[in-house]
Amino acid sequence: MRLRGRQRPEGTQRARQAERVRRRDGGGIALEAAVLVPALLLFLLFVLAAGRVQSSRGVVDEAARSAARAASLSRTLQQAQNAADQAVAQTLTTEGVSCEGPVTVPALDPAHFAPAGGEMGWVTVRLECRVPLHDLLFAGLPGSVPVTAEFTSVVDSYRQR
Repeated sequence: MRLRGRQRPEGTQRARQAERVRRRDGGGIALEAAVLVPALLLFLLFVLAAGRVQSSRGVVDEAARSAARAASLSRTLQQAQNAADQAVAQTLTTEGVSCEGPVTVPALDPAHFAPAGGEMGWVTVRLECRVPLHDLLFAGLPGSVPVTAEFTSVVDSYRQR
């Protein structure tokens, strides 16, 4: 290949152009990373917190369902209350959900548990749990999120009286 004047081979010109572009960058990538990495980490933390809350909602729903069903199978109101308390504790422990403060089953309504006149009875269990967020990551998130669940179960008419 014959060169005239200041002409250079085509490959060399491309290499010099690429070198000029690289020199003009001047740390732009580092600046972009400094802005984007914290934003991405914050978004990831938000996704983890949302997942924790949603998962805990499902477990609290299951605990309310289990408590109402256990209470509806009991013969007396006191047995129903004890069965509901045990079902809630067992479900939350088994699923590994911790709530801030105690989770108690409110007192069951005797008028609905054993209505007069052969009517059908029911048991409603409403649970409230504050799901902590402080143990999500190394530094942790402050605060907690309230989760509530309610379930009604018909009292089993074939239970032993």
